[in-house]
Amino acid sequence: MLNFEDVLTQYEPMISACIRQLNIYRDFDQFQQTGRVALWYAWKRFDKQKGDFTPFAYWSIRGAMMDEMKRENRFEQHHMPTEDEMLTNLIEVDDGGGNCGNRQLQNVIESLTEDDRKLLQWLFIEACSQAECAKRFGISVSGVKKRRQRVLQKVREMFVKVPVHE
Repeated sequence: MLNFEDVLTQYEPMISACIRQLNIYRDFDQFQQTGRVALWYAWKRFDKQKGDFTPFAYWSIRGAMMDEMKRENRFEQHHMPTEDEMLTNLIEVDDGGGNCGNRQLQNVIESLTEDDRKLLQWLFIEACSQAECAKRFGISVSGVKKRRQRVLQKVREMFVKVPVHE
């Protein structure tokens, strides 16, 4: 078989195709490198008597990329705070006097409608499920999901705009 540099040149389009097929749009260089390493391992392990190299290389590359995606997802689930957790932590900050420790967040929350504040309280402070919030509001769960999205978008936008009053 050829040396690895020739194999890499020949199979580089396959690595890019796997990245596109798996809908990988971020960390492109990392997955490209994962594909190259998988190709190298496939090249080292390949036995000519067991068949053609191309399908073996393809499944090795694809499998390595899927393993990498699983590792990233596990890491993000265990180590990356979600937007919900970050908002909960900000809301729960208390300076001892009953006032929210983050003045900017307090200003944003005060500028929301009563229903929006209720939804934030139920979801992030009381940790109610979306189904429970739907019962309390008398709407569907999908209605609560849409309302939650709108409220979080408002908070994001307003958080940037509202000045801190000391």
